Amino acid sequence: MERECFEDQEIADVLNQHFIAIKVDREERPDVDGIYMSVCQALTGQGGWPLTIIMAPDKKPFFAGTYFPKHRKMGRMGLLELLTTLHQHWEKNRSEILKAGNEIVNILQRPKPPSGEGQIGEDLLKQAYLELENSYDPQYGGFGSAPKFPTPHKITFLLRYWQHFKEPKALAMVEKTLMSMWQGGIYDHLGYGFARYSTDQKWLVPHFEKMLYDNALLCTSYLEAYQCTGNQEFARIAEDILTYVMRDMMDKNGGFYSAEDADSEGVEGKFYIFTRKQVLEILGEEEGTLFADFYHISSQGNFEHGTSILHLIGRNLEEYARVANKTVENLSEVLKKGREKLYQVREARIHPYKDDKILTAWNGLMIAAFAKAARVLKQSKYAKVAEQGIAFIYEKLMGSNGRLLARYREGEAAHLAYLDDYAFLLMALIEAYETTCNDYYLQQAVILAKDMGELFGDRTEGGFYFYGNDGEELIVRPKEIYDGAIPSGNSVAALALQKLADMTEDRSFSDTAERLLGNFAGEVSRYAAGYTYFMMAVDYYLADNTKIVIVGDKEAADTKAMFDVINNCFLPSAAMRFYDKHSRENMEYKEIDHKATAYICKNFACQPPITNVEKLRNLLMKEYNKIN
Repeated sequence: MERECFEDQEIADVLNQHFIAIKVDREERPDVDGIYMSVCQALTGQGGWPLTIIMAPDKKPFFAGTYFPKHRKMGRMGLLELLTTLHQHWEKNRSEILKAGNEIVNILQRPKPPSGEGQIGEDLLKQAYLELENSYDPQYGGFGSAPKFPTPHKITFLLRYWQHFKEPKALAMVEKTLMSMWQGGIYDHLGYGFARYSTDQKWLVPHFEKMLYDNALLCTSYLEAYQCTGNQEFARIAEDILTYVMRDMMDKNGGFYSAEDADSEGVEGKFYIFTRKQVLEILGEEEGTLFADFYHISSQGNFEHGTSILHLIGRNLEEYARVANKTVENLSEVLKKGREKLYQVREARIHPYKDDKILTAWNGLMIAAFAKAARVLKQSKYAKVAEQGIAFIYEKLMGSNGRLLARYREGEAAHLAYLDDYAFLLMALIEAYETTCNDYYLQQAVILAKDMGELFGDRTEGGFYFYGNDGEELIVRPKEIYDGAIPSGNSVAALALQKLADMTEDRSFSDTAERLLGNFAGEVSRYAAGYTYFMMAVDYYLADNTKIVIVGDKEAADTKAMFDVINNCFLPSAAMRFYDKHSRENMEYKEIDHKATAYICKNFACQPPITNVEKLRNLLMKEYNKIN
């Protein structure tokens, strides 16, 4: 629509004569986008982008729609006709239009009817699981049919469900989905990273746009699946995602860019695809044939105009090596060299446009992934990246008054941060603390959580509003809970606050989370599978309050060994706290016999201290049903 309409002179003339045209970046102003999307859904029964809203000067909308061509076609009104008609109505029937706008706003502002009693119990978790199970695709993994979105929080919820209820099918769905996505064309087999979604059921043809939030959340999913299964493939895929982000999506000062477009040279996917002829010319006849056949690069192609998207659907390395009369090691080397050569050729192409906005919320997700990766993969370089990311936000996106901002680009920070920014950064700080044991991150988490409550909290009913009480007043102040492509700020806050409460023993944080869960329970129970990050917070709420405390010298071998044991385990319902043995603030937990000492506390009662690493390992493996 941008190229077809907004760059058209005839359209521009009509807009400039009769309207004030405002183009909103929905990533910079998700508050505006969310409110007017609800208007579109109310008026038309559906939503989507590009979103077109016509409103009066007082921000009250009276018309909404999505895509409009320049001229009428396929039964869809053209934008030129629409603008002309609306202008005529405005001139002749303005009072009726203003009345309609008032009615729309009144509907939006009307208090929601009670959502009904919702119980925060195991039945809610079971409902979410059964709904996911019913929509699961056993052939290709994932949920639903085309188009297919990764929605990583469905994966991370299922891992918690598997552990909570000892349900093997939940884990099997996770493993199948993660491997199928990686094998598909939605994954970039040359440069790494995942595209936004697959246009087909089997993950073959992606919408080639790469989003920071998808790769952050997917990295976390693969890391947690690795913890649960010990499958080294999951660890390797997570590392490849981080390699892509550090190489292509990272600002020199430590922030992370938002996205890479699907198009280059005006053609979607052109940057990523190859013909079989190109592959053979680059790699040679013998190795090129091996490579092309392995990655399904055929003469007729699997995409447009005889081109192919690299994918591994249905491909097995061992079987292919046997058919090709190669050893697995030799074939792997051929494929590795082929990927490197094709990647270098691809790098010389015109790249897709990079959206270099640095968004606080999405950076929070990515920082959390790097921090978790440092622990799970025992790679200190990832911890440094996470710390750089946090430093970037506090240097570039924190106002002098302590108010967080939402977007940074080319030296300018703008827009008061939203709930998502606060909640996602809060989770990042918690992850960073668990990785580094640096009290600074825990202290900042406490400050941020309190600020979040002051700015966004609904003291009457519980939960958090999307924009702050110091922000621009819009026609409605929404509270969001749906966990779509990105989890909602309320869902993330509910989990983060509970964990922070266990770390700090400040129950005001868990009280806030409990009210939040209760406030949304009825709404969520209507379709629990649409709120899987919320379900992760419910899972934490229902679990025993578990706190693992380590006391010792952070650099000592026995302390590091204890950290390694903890980091090897999948512990989604536990909070970790470290105290230096010389710490004056710690009066309760002591080092025993000059050895690193672990305390495992449940429901505010601690078991006897543990100084033996193997004893700690066995206890955690038994307690959390760990496989690897």
